[in-house]
Amino acid sequence: MGRPVNTGSREAFDAAAADFAVLGRHLWEPVAADAVAVADPREGERVLDACCGTGASAVPTAKLVGRGGMVDAVDISAPMIAELRRRGEGLPQLRAHEADVTSWSGTGYDLVQSVLGIFFFPDMTEGTRRLIGMARPGGRVAFTIWRSGAMVAAGRQLALAVAEVRRTDPPGERKPHLIDRINRPATFAAWLRELGLSGVDVAVRERSLPMTPEIAWLLVLGSGYRGALSDVPPDSVPAVRERYLTRLRDAGIDELDATTLTATATR
Repeated sequence: MGRPVNTGSREAFDAAAADFAVLGRHLWEPVAADAVAVADPREGERVLDACCGTGASAVPTAKLVGRGGMVDAVDISAPMIAELRRRGEGLPQLRAHEADVTSWSGTGYDLVQSVLGIFFFPDMTEGTRRLIGMARPGGRVAFTIWRSGAMVAAGRQLALAVAEVRRTDPPGERKPHLIDRINRPATFAAWLRELGLSGVDVAVRERSLPMTPEIAWLLVLGSGYRGALSDVPPDSVPAVRERYLTRLRDAGIDELDATTLTATATR
């Protein structure tokens, strides 16, 4: 395996792998189904699925390309790749790789897709540019990100709950990130055109996640939010859970915006 795309993210997703798969049926699989429908992988195509996780998009893509096609599914998390290999049994066209996709050597793909992955690259622009270069000339790319405002409320309430339990100062605003500038349809499309893509189209898929106590906590355990617990002593985690759920209830958050933007374009 090469240099991790993002060491902190990798550790969070390694820890979250088992719960990530459980959360899948509530969040990752519906979101990936939306993204794959827009990306439109076709029978016989060669596809790169970057930052594949446990295969929410890679598995249905492999079924669509059929045995005459091939899907390279790449992720830096060993536990997630192990889960994907289990899920991919019976799909010889699906090849799961534990690797840093930004240094992946594959090229000439008919379709390069990444569902909720590109914003984890240390340099989002350069990492995305590398993915684009792995598509064949005239090939397609499909990148999915959260729309502005999506998934924000849960992360903020979790961070405040952790601070309260650990008796630390409330977290300040996070540092500006490119994703904050491009997480709307027009700005996402413009950014991809700047990267040299043509025929850019952005599809909006409205989706929400019901925030029952069970799903709200599963969202923490089975996503990148797991990283917020990395410095919490194990015996304090139940207190974080209780405070987090109380904060959600007091704020009237009974569902979470999980709307995505999927951009498709031609190299």
